[in-house]
Amino acid sequence: MFEKILVANRGEIAVRIIRACKELNIKSVAVYSEADHNSMHVQMADEAICIGRSPSHESYLRIDRIISAAEIADVDAIHPGYGFLSENAHFAEVCESCNIRFIGPSPQAMNALEDKAVSRNLAKKAGVQPPPGSDGLVDNEQEALEIVKKNRLSRAHQGRCWWWWKRHACGS
Repeated sequence: MFEKILVANRGEIAVRIIRACKELNIKSVAVYSEADHNSMHVQMADEAICIGRSPSHESYLRIDRIISAAEIADVDAIHPGYGFLSENAHFAEVCESCNIRFIGPSPQAMNALEDKAVSRNLAKKAGVQPPPGSDGLVDNEQEALEIVKKNRLSRAHQGRCWWWWKRHACGS
């Protein structure tokens, strides 16, 4: 179990993680932007560290600042919450390289699931039925429409297939 976790998020997501930490007797460290200095997650955490100005690209999305805060606070792990860096394989790799546990999927899992075709194949290998759709790239409009009809997909899917094919296959 962890003794101290840095929560690399804000708002309700951070509040929920900090509450869970309290229930598990784990110390929490909140990071925050200048605009969030009075936020509930900052007040609830055992420690709080400002990581920059209010635009998220100057604070919550700055891996270097989050890692610096984690090292200053001497945490065991970082919980990314939802959004921001939660699906960033590079961030998870940086955490690992700094001997800080990343609470979430491994970088390898994130990279594997980035590609729809690879994800579908991994699901099949694990015995999980993937949702209806193509098993790979669709080469033309006719193939896309056949997949839609075969899988009885809605008009919204039909429109999406057509849009995708036009954009990617035709370059428009």
